[in-house]
Amino acid sequence: MKKFLFIIILLSIQIAFSQSDGYSTNADSSKSYYKIFGKGNPILIINGGPGMNSNGFEAMAKKLAVNNQTIIYDQRGTGKSPLNSLDSKTITIKLMADDIESLRQHLKIKKWIILGHSFGGMLASYYATVYPNSIEKLILSSSGGIDLSLLNGPNLITSHLSKIEQDSLQYWNDKIDKGDTSHATSLGRGRALAPAYVYDRKFIPIIAERLTQGNSTINTLVWDDFRKIKFDCKNKLKLFKQPVLIIQGKQDVINEEIAQTAHKAFANSKVILLDNCKHYGWLDAEEKYFSAIDVFLKS
Repeated sequence: MKKFLFIIILLSIQIAFSQSDGYSTNADSSKSYYKIFGKGNPILIINGGPGMNSNGFEAMAKKLAVNNQTIIYDQRGTGKSPLNSLDSKTITIKLMADDIESLRQHLKIKKWIILGHSFGGMLASYYATVYPNSIEKLILSSSGGIDLSLLNGPNLITSHLSKIEQDSLQYWNDKIDKGDTSHATSLGRGRALAPAYVYDRKFIPIIAERLTQGNSTINTLVWDDFRKIKFDCKNKLKLFKQPVLIIQGKQDVINEEIAQTAHKAFANSKVILLDNCKHYGWLDAEEKYFSAIDVFLKS
């Protein structure tokens, strides 16, 4: 009997976190790799970066997949979505938004919920200006904003590091600048940077490893394109009427003013600030983070 119950429980877990994966074809014939978890209302998770794959967001996807269908994907040029070349013609915000729409059409989803984290929130906001009718609800998680105001003022990251951490970061950056491409050096840099991103230091190893996965070429190209197009979604987003949740930590590297700017632009938005929480709400304030999202999705 106990063995039977164990099998039933195991099957239930497998069903809850069952996944499928595949590729969608983009407008320029490139491919986007995706994974799907669970069943229910479709939620696309757009990970941060830019220049990182979606691997670090699988745990979040599984958590949300208990009551929803969640989708993660590798943005163009990252992970299992490689490009033949990385340049200003293949890496643009418009192409990245078009890739998201191609994925929606490939999955035959009429409308979906978009959850964009960090840079993913910026991309989600741009997507909302180009394809507003494809979105049911929008969640901006520690979003970089709806314009480029985050580039103003002091460095967002180093201002959240101690002097010792800043010195350590400089040490590892110098090694990288001299051509050291080893994982050990990249991880050392990640450990120096991670305290800026998480309030609870027990999560530093997770974030440090995640920070080794970035593609600096893609990162530079994306920020160059943001400047080229003078990224500013405020006026267009005033026409976006769907519900919007803006959620981030009170101690986030993203200033609260950036969240409030988005709040003022959207006609139907709510801001939630989590205490004792930096850039990764689902780590620092797991219960409150997912509870807020759950309430928003059910409202």
